[in-house]
Amino acid sequence: MTVRFPDRHQAGLALALELAKLDLPAPIVLALPRGGVPVAAAVARQLKAPLDLLLVRKIGVPWQPELAVAAIIDGEHPEVVVDEPMRRETGVDRAYIDAEAKKQLEEIERRRKIYLGTRPPLSVQGRTAIVVDDGIATGTSMRAALLALRRRNPAAIVLAVPVAPRDTLEALRRQVDRVVCLAQPEPFYAVGMHYQDFHQVEDAEVVATLLAVDKTP
Repeated sequence: MTVRFPDRHQAGLALALELAKLDLPAPIVLALPRGGVPVAAAVARQLKAPLDLLLVRKIGVPWQPELAVAAIIDGEHPEVVVDEPMRRETGVDRAYIDAEAKKQLEEIERRRKIYLGTRPPLSVQGRTAIVVDDGIATGTSMRAALLALRRRNPAAIVLAVPVAPRDTLEALRRQVDRVVCLAQPEPFYAVGMHYQDFHQVEDAEVVATLLAVDKTP
């Protein structure tokens, strides 16, 4: 049996210990909401680094929404990343993906207003961008996030997650400069199986967590 984390905060503390060993220059921590925020907050506090968000939304298969066929991340030029093998396997057409992408962009904008208000994104140019989530399954959402982030010209990108399947991490390594992952179980079934407490993170928890980090001396 693989590592089982008590909760997202404890997973973040464990992740921060590994990241601290790397002595990364000018780090900035970027969380994928909502589940990645408590993990990233613990990392940001331990590394004394600023925390920001990468707003990305999964586009699920119509009859199984949790199974990602594509993902979209906002920005000056919103990026849609399609998992082509999954699209072919499920028979989902591009028209469905495009329609869902518009809906998910609206949800991204809703979340931006709630989480960040009028605060602009922090600059990552010339910094070490540490991208954090509570775990990775298929990697479709993460691929979208990394593609968009690279356009913002960070000096380096570090992908940091508590748990992910080995094959997904190998595919993502091509998009980053370094990967830090605490557990790579085989077989891999679901991120939530590797946490004792894997409650649904709500908007209010995201907002409270971001405020708490902002107030950290």
